[in-house]
Amino acid sequence: MTQEIMEQPAGGSQAPAVAETPKPHKSVIRQYAEAFIIAIVLALVIRTVVVQAFKIPSGSMLPTLQIGDHILVNKFLYWLTDLQRGDIIVFRFPQDEGRDFIKRVIALPGESVEIRGKEVFVNRKPIREPYATHLDRAVQENPHSPRDNFGPVVVPPGHLFMMGDNRDYSMDSRFWGFLDGKKVRGKAFIIYWSWDRERFRPRWDRIGMLVK
Repeated sequence: MTQEIMEQPAGGSQAPAVAETPKPHKSVIRQYAEAFIIAIVLALVIRTVVVQAFKIPSGSMLPTLQIGDHILVNKFLYWLTDLQRGDIIVFRFPQDEGRDFIKRVIALPGESVEIRGKEVFVNRKPIREPYATHLDRAVQENPHSPRDNFGPVVVPPGHLFMMGDNRDYSMDSRFWGFLDGKKVRGKAFIIYWSWDRERFRPRWDRIGMLVK
């Protein structure tokens, strides 16, 4: 605020000083309201662009992800780098985009994928999968089911072949086809909370675990 200079009038008498009008202060309620609105906007931006939380509702990714795990998903990583085989990603389910699925990337665009007796081959070579588990010893033969014997097929441009780690109990690309890369929401990277609903207690040892 610019203050006005007061000149001394003739005769030597000094004019009284003019007090500066105080600035109005924001009310406490308004300050809290503005802070709340800013927090909501930041939360929406972070959720939309940076990180989003998801809960694991099923056992298709056992043992890597347990039912009741709560994970954070990095939504901007793939703006900076390419998807890699082995990444665990959240995506919009191709047959119902209102639902989110989580699976592991098995084959990339242009790669061939085949399953023979539960073993996965990419570009005709078996891949090492220490994360995969098979709880059913029986082998289902195609064409009755693509679960244990599938392909070979070539992944189209811009698409991915996805599978759950719990191979005998996962609804994935063997059943519903290739995933359009545009439907990827982000990469799972950490478990921030885990609840064991059967024992009704937290899984403290899982909190803070990286997803890989």
